[in-house]
Amino acid sequence: MADFYQTGVVSTMHRLGDFKLEKIDAELEAFSKIRPIALVLPCLYSELHRPALAGIVDQLKQVRYLSQIVISLGRANYNEFQHAQEYFSDLPQDKTILIWLDGERLTRLQQVLETNRLRIGLEGKGRAAWMAYGYVLGSRKAEVIALHDCDIVTYSRELLARLCYPVVNPNLGFEFCKGFYARYADRMYGRVTRLLVTPLVRTLKVAFDNQPLLNYLDSFRYPLAGEFSMSVDLARVNRIPSDWGLEVGMLAEVYRNTSLKRICQSELCEVYDHKHQSLVADTEQGLLKMCIDISKNLFRTLASEGVVISPGHLKTVLARYQRIAEDTVDRYNADAAINGLQFDRHLEESAVEQFAKGIRLAGEMFLEDPFGIPLIPNWNRVAAALPGFLEDFKAAVDADNRIVCPQTA
Repeated sequence: MADFYQTGVVSTMHRLGDFKLEKIDAELEAFSKIRPIALVLPCLYSELHRPALAGIVDQLKQVRYLSQIVISLGRANYNEFQHAQEYFSDLPQDKTILIWLDGERLTRLQQVLETNRLRIGLEGKGRAAWMAYGYVLGSRKAEVIALHDCDIVTYSRELLARLCYPVVNPNLGFEFCKGFYARYADRMYGRVTRLLVTPLVRTLKVAFDNQPLLNYLDSFRYPLAGEFSMSVDLARVNRIPSDWGLEVGMLAEVYRNTSLKRICQSELCEVYDHKHQSLVADTEQGLLKMCIDISKNLFRTLASEGVVISPGHLKTVLARYQRIAEDTVDRYNADAAINGLQFDRHLEESAVEQFAKGIRLAGEMFLEDPFGIPLIPNWNRVAAALPGFLEDFKAAVDADNRIVCPQTA
């Protein structure tokens, strides 16, 4: 996206021309001596059997400015955890740590949190990321945390450098950076952003008189991007959802906890691809589940800002959303045509219909229970309720990592 247009209320870092990776890497090495960087990778064990993660590991072996690589490993038994240790053994062992989310030690600590009414939600990316933040905070080796997914097929060191740079460079003054990119191959992807989030946010802006939070959310070029970096101080105070509302919920928390001048977005790469969710009419999986979680999170975030949302409001929102989303399909049809991309108009319209259904269901759930599943408590609250928990958590993770797999013994 070769432009330099500044949109909305957050600063945009564009990708202009050929990226000077060696120059930026050298600067990051210098800056990281002042502001050490931890990279967090939420990872399911199943990712170890897919080619994307192997490419990510190969690229990370060449990165010299990271102080920590914290892999939050989910859905892994004892043998699978040992296999993961071997899998990641090519990364610098003095910097790499695996958090075994399903291990006995961490399971006990999670029970301690539940016993003290510190509910950390259901299994998912949000909880995995939160646990990794806890380890970074407990180890006190980093001032900046970067996070990205483990299913990025087109991953390169450029993506990581452009993600870290705005927050690590002390001369720029940013505390939070959100990644963005174009998701396309022979066709456009990113339907949840294109056909749900952006049309819904713009619908809500009309319905609720350009509420400042909505103007802020509409400033992001790809609000559902899974890549971001932030200061450890933000990681300490942010509460986050444990479900598919993670990305929007994170943006809302950042809005509450820092100044707009300290928030930016960075274009990470020319093109981006990762695994795609299926469009199935099931409220417990696929894009419909994602739609419901995101919509509920938006409604609850607005309510927390003092916006009154009634059944009448929701009916208006639904009708307006469908009109805006249908017009959006027209725009993307033209955009695809001029770029010679495939465009399945029926599938796009079907997605809008499914998203409208998801918004309706989310609205009904919101009206029935405006609070919903509580956000994961921030780490400041955990430290206040359980002094010493961060140290216990770090010790448990370190003990798990002393398990040596037979293949590398």
